Amino acid sequence: MPIYEYACMECESHFEELVRNGEEPPCPECGASNVLNQLSVFAPTAVGSAALRGGSSGGCCGGSCGCGS
Repeated sequence: MPIYEYACMECESHFEELVRNGEEPPCPECGASNVLNQLSVFAPTAVGSAALRGGSSGGCCGGSCGCGS
């Protein structure tokens, strides 16, 4: 089940919810069903961010086997 971010259009609270089959959950603060699915932004992990910065993470294309030199 994916986690989606929502904003309540009634009380303006923001929350995350595990959802099944595209159902839209009610707001946990006020119980309203008028919620808007928000765009989620991916945050890279520590290992992924090092690879994005060009840091060496070891392994074959990290330069330790000579292929990156």
